[in-house]
Amino acid sequence: MTIGDISPKKERKSRRSKHVVDEKAPLLPKRQDEAGGYDEFNGASFTGAVFNLSTTIVGAGIMALPATMKVLGLILGIAMIVFMAFLTDASIEFLLRFSRAGKSTSYGGLMGDAFGKYGRIFLQVCVLVNNIGVLIVYMIIIGDVLSGTSSSGVHHAGVLEGWLGEHWWNGRTFVLIVTTLGIFSPLACFKRIDSLRFTSALSVALAVVFLVITVGIAIIKLISGTVMMPRLLPDVTDLTSFWKLFTTVPVLVTAYICHYNVHSIDNELEDSTQIRPVVRTALALCSTVYIMTSFFGFLLFGDATMDDVLANFDTNLGIPYSSLLNDAVRVSYAAHLMLVFPIVFYPLRLNMDGLLFPYSSPLAQSNTRFACITAGLIAVIFLGANFIPSIWDAFQFTGATAAVCLGFIFPAAVTLRNHHFIATKKDKMLALFMIVLAVFSNAVAIYSDAYALFKKNSGAGPRA
Repeated sequence: MTIGDISPKKERKSRRSKHVVDEKAPLLPKRQDEAGGYDEFNGASFTGAVFNLSTTIVGAGIMALPATMKVLGLILGIAMIVFMAFLTDASIEFLLRFSRAGKSTSYGGLMGDAFGKYGRIFLQVCVLVNNIGVLIVYMIIIGDVLSGTSSSGVHHAGVLEGWLGEHWWNGRTFVLIVTTLGIFSPLACFKRIDSLRFTSALSVALAVVFLVITVGIAIIKLISGTVMMPRLLPDVTDLTSFWKLFTTVPVLVTAYICHYNVHSIDNELEDSTQIRPVVRTALALCSTVYIMTSFFGFLLFGDATMDDVLANFDTNLGIPYSSLLNDAVRVSYAAHLMLVFPIVFYPLRLNMDGLLFPYSSPLAQSNTRFACITAGLIAVIFLGANFIPSIWDAFQFTGATAAVCLGFIFPAAVTLRNHHFIATKKDKMLALFMIVLAVFSNAVAIYSDAYALFKKNSGAGPRA
């Protein structure tokens, strides 16, 4: 479950001899005699943990980062990416330190320790809102890339339609049914997050493929002299352009959200002292990918960089084999999201089980509960992506709010609550800064989304 705690008999570096004494604990059994039928598991490797955490971080948000460079300029934009990586590292350190103090082995357990039952429930609801929203958006993007979209009133052909022509079997609904049954469902059936380490490694590799293609195209165009020098600093000419700078804050604040998976990865590590190096290695890897994607994406497209840089790869790039490279980028990105899906789904299922069955045995020990919750959640995500037209608009509001709560507000609140009296004055000041930044990010995101929605709905009105 997601809400209980495990109290080890004594602190050890190795987790092999750690005994479960609370039936509500979220940990999966690591030894056959503890599981009554599970194969022996001696702990996850450092590399596998890094790939799983990196995959949690690098989802769809990577495509919005080049557009932040267009607003902030390269120097300020890259500095903000690095700054947010350090701030995320600090927030995760808060989670881990207070979890150790309270012997909590789940995010829900930590919130329950600090704020009681309602704190745990609020955390679980936020995970549900955030992760269901993220997974629905992933499925929408996969459908758009493979089968095309007409949501804007103009039909954009998908990759399969461009290759094979328009047929019923490469239509959006059928493609997503096949993807759900053939990819999402099998990968969602693993009971340990470490079992996804190979698909996570492949997911990171596919993100790197996108990066390599972008870098290659930018270098070719740079050599041919068709790329202009990118803007290094923001172009602030009036009050409107000044306020526009703050629209990048929600994108940057949510770029590293992975906190809901940290405990699951930590719990399965063979050596519990490795979790800090795992977090820092994953953040360093993702920061490198983010910086290079932002730099070369903005270098390649300049002021024509769209809010979702993937849309820039739907046009002629002005180099040989442009169409082939466009398809390679889009297919690799769709495949990347398919492999991110089970990593984000894993904590979603745990928290749903914790919300519905807070006092039952561990989810991994009940095949019936495991199968029912898995099937139910996948069905909800599929239906949301296919049959609720306004779902994207809804999650633009709720998703940003839930994400910053998980990433910054909750860790900071636990630190300020200081239930175990281990927070320093510096910790509390940093926690206050996190809350202010998160609240400001939420306010900007909600205002921007509401304004964009209002503008879209009143598009037929008189022009200014």
